[in-house]
Amino acid sequence: MDVTILVPLYNEEESLRELYKAVQAGMSPLDLSWEILFVNDGSTDSSMDILKELHGQYDNVSVIGFGRNLGKSAAMAVGFEEASGKVVVTMDADLQDDPAEIPKMLERLDGGFDLVSGWKKERKDPLSKRLPSKLFNWATGAVSGVHLHDMNCGLKAYRQEVVKTIKVYGELHRYTPVLAHFAGFSVTEVPVRHHARRYGQTKFGAERFLRGFFDLVTVLFLRRYVTRPLHLFGMLGSVLFAGGFGIGIYLTIVKIMGGAIGRRPLLTLAILLIVVGVQMVSFGLLGEMLANLRSDSIDYPIRARLVRRGDATG
Repeated sequence: MDVTILVPLYNEEESLRELYKAVQAGMSPLDLSWEILFVNDGSTDSSMDILKELHGQYDNVSVIGFGRNLGKSAAMAVGFEEASGKVVVTMDADLQDDPAEIPKMLERLDGGFDLVSGWKKERKDPLSKRLPSKLFNWATGAVSGVHLHDMNCGLKAYRQEVVKTIKVYGELHRYTPVLAHFAGFSVTEVPVRHHARRYGQTKFGAERFLRGFFDLVTVLFLRRYVTRPLHLFGMLGSVLFAGGFGIGIYLTIVKIMGGAIGRRPLLTLAILLIVVGVQMVSFGLLGEMLANLRSDSIDYPIRARLVRRGDATG
C-alpha cells in the first residue's frame, strides 16, 4: 500500500459518507494505491454503522472500533500501528481538512522531508480558538525549537518509519511534529485550505489548552530527562538543599552571637528545604534505577478489533 489515510473520529455521523467521497476525489489524480483507515473512538451516535456500510461498499475502507471513548491520541496510536501504507496521512473527520491538499503534502515528502504538517493559513474558526492556538504554537516553538505556524493541524503526512517510531499517548497527538523532531526526523509545513465546520460541534473545550501545557511539559521531560532523571531532580534538590543549608549557617551565626532562633520561622524553613532537597535527590536516584529498566514501548490497556476487506466477519 502506498498511502494510508488515517481518520480518528468521535460522533461524526453526518460527515463520514461525504468525507470518503472527498478523499476519493482528492486521491484520484494520483497513480498510487491507497486505503482509508477509520478509527472510531467509542462514538455514541450511528458513526460505527455508517463505517460498516462504507467498509462493505468499498474495497479500500478499513475500520477499527473502540468500545469506549479513549481519546484522539489512543486512536492515532492504534491507527499508526495498523497502518500499512508507505506514507500515512492523518486528517480529522469533520470536513474542515481538505483532502485535495494531500497531493501537495505527498510532493513535499518526496522533497526529502519525513513529516509534513498542514498550516491552516486562513483558518475558518472563531477568534476564541484562533488566539489561544497562536499562543500555543508560539510557546511550543519557543521551548521545543520546532517552529510551526500550526502545530495542531489535523492534516499531516508521515513517512511510515516516523509513525512506527514515535510513541503517542495521553494527549501527545498535538506534538507529533515535536516528537518526530526529537527522534531525528525532518519536519516542515505547507499552507492548506481550511473549511468552516459544517456538521455538529467541536469535541474539544477550553480545558484542552491547560492539558496542552501539561503535555508540553511531558514532552520536554521525555526529551531531556527520561534517561537521566537525576539531572532534573538532583538539580532541584541541590538548589533546595543549598538554600536550607545557607539559612542554617546564617541562623548558626545568629545563635553564636547570642540571638534566639528557637521560634524563628526561618529555622523551620531551613529544615524543610534540607529535607525536601534530600528527598528530591533520592527521587532522582530512584528514577535512574527505573530508567535502566524502562520499556521501549507503551501499551494501551484496550481491546480493539481491526476489520479489513475480506475478513470472514466483514
